[in-house]
Amino acid sequence: MFPLVERQFSFSGRTFASMIAYLKGTFAYKSPAMVYVDVQGVGYEVNISLHTYGKINSLEKGTLYTHLQIKEDGHTLYGFFDQDEKSMFVKLISISGVGAATARMMLSSMKPEEIQLAILAGNTKQLEGIKGIGKKTAERIVLELRDKLGKLDSQNVNSGLIYNTLEQDALNALQALGIPKPAAEGAIKKALSGNSNYNLEQLIKKALQSI
Repeated sequence: MFPLVERQFSFSGRTFASMIAYLKGTFAYKSPAMVYVDVQGVGYEVNISLHTYGKINSLEKGTLYTHLQIKEDGHTLYGFFDQDEKSMFVKLISISGVGAATARMMLSSMKPEEIQLAILAGNTKQLEGIKGIGKKTAERIVLELRDKLGKLDSQNVNSGLIYNTLEQDALNALQALGIPKPAAEGAIKKALSGNSNYNLEQLIKKALQSI
């Protein structure tokens, strides 16, 4: 089955971007900046960040969540290992002066949650340390995204738990079991304080024992 595709439309001379929601297939070629995804014999060239490359480097197949950028001079497909990275990418390119290439550079230099924390803390100096981000652009990113990110995710930042994939998966699993988020966060932190080498199943079990 092919990925979900919305077609491209033109209206009054304006072109509206279509969207490929995700690609699921074999990684026929991988580099730190690009991957070819074979979906039932059709090869998609997908631009990726170093963050995504690190996640898929050891995988032969998988799913990439995608954003299709359509311009007059061509179509460019960007792929992300998880929805959090894609969401941050989309937010970043909504800012004037931040194009897709700059957003990808940001996500190659910092993890999505690190960018979020920098924005919420108003840490423009940290953002300026990324190639292509000047003082004015960093200030604009903070100004325009701080409220949006704060409304959605400030609880995660205030909790002091900066999630990696393992911790986030464990949190999702505990919440799915009906455990309130604050209690689940506390249990995960307590479990990890004694051992940071758990796999997902072990971490969930250990967290459940401390609740």
